[in-house]
Amino acid sequence: MNIERRLRVTGIHHVTLICADLDRTVAFYRDVLGMRIVKQTMNQDDPNARHLFFGDDEGAPGTVVSFFEYPHMEPGRVGVGSTHHLALTVESGEELDGWRAWLVSQGVGCTEVLDRVYFRSVYLRDPDGHIVELATRGPGFTVDEEPGALGTRVVPPPR
Repeated sequence: MNIERRLRVTGIHHVTLICADLDRTVAFYRDVLGMRIVKQTMNQDDPNARHLFFGDDEGAPGTVVSFFEYPHMEPGRVGVGSTHHLALTVESGEELDGWRAWLVSQGVGCTEVLDRVYFRSVYLRDPDGHIVELATRGPGFTVDEEPGALGTRVVPPPR
């Protein structure tokens, strides 16, 4: 077997965003979204910038969202080369409904619960304007596919 066949990406390790104020970011991601701080450090490529990581209890790859703090950086522009949004997983539709009620009670603007066929979701913005989606784990991308055919054809969304 050649090496190209053995190489594969197994998932997302972490996502890093830029914020203007880490204290404000902590107030949102820890205190509103309930995420756990797993590491506080400095950016290894820019030791003048703080770097903070949120994740599960062990900071396991696939659960980590990190932030670089750059208080004087200009706001980003949406376009090619930028990121549209970050989606975080919740386990069920009932939990998503609970999240929406919690966000509204905290004064966080968010969408109604949206049915995306493969999952249900709610969209909101963090204090720096990043779009954050809370999305249910299921029902999953196989709901409208033939067994073994996942991703092999274009499946238009229902009207």
